[in-house]
Amino acid sequence: MYYLTAEASFDGAHFLYDYIGKCSNLHGHRWRVILKIKTERLQEEGQQRGMVIDFKDVKQALKTETDYFDHAFVFEKDTLKQKTIEALNEENFVMRIVDFRPTAENFAKYFFDRFVSYGFYVEEVTVYETPNNSATYKI
Repeated sequence: MYYLTAEASFDGAHFLYDYIGKCSNLHGHRWRVILKIKTERLQEEGQQRGMVIDFKDVKQALKTETDYFDHAFVFEKDTLKQKTIEALNEENFVMRIVDFRPTAENFAKYFFDRFVSYGFYVEEVTVYETPNNSATYKI
């Protein structure tokens, strides 16, 4: 089995709605996303002969996905009052509303699914919320 690993990061703010503790307050992280792709065989023809996949394609997918969240306020749908969202919009804040609680665990699953949609044979995705704390999603 061959494995290819690539990573990217983004800086983003979030909070955990209905959480008792510090994480219920708005705060930020440098989120680190590590993608591991697997295959039993290397490509046999064309420009990518001898490769799992071109690193260029993997790096572009990582950049696209992580740039979407970079320097944004990420929050779960229906966790802020509409007037709060309107006020943030008036101040031109970049917001990313997601359908999940923005935890490392849920980001790992989110990115896993996104990279599968690129056609990658994803082994696992690990998301670090801090340098010492991460969550991994794999099938």
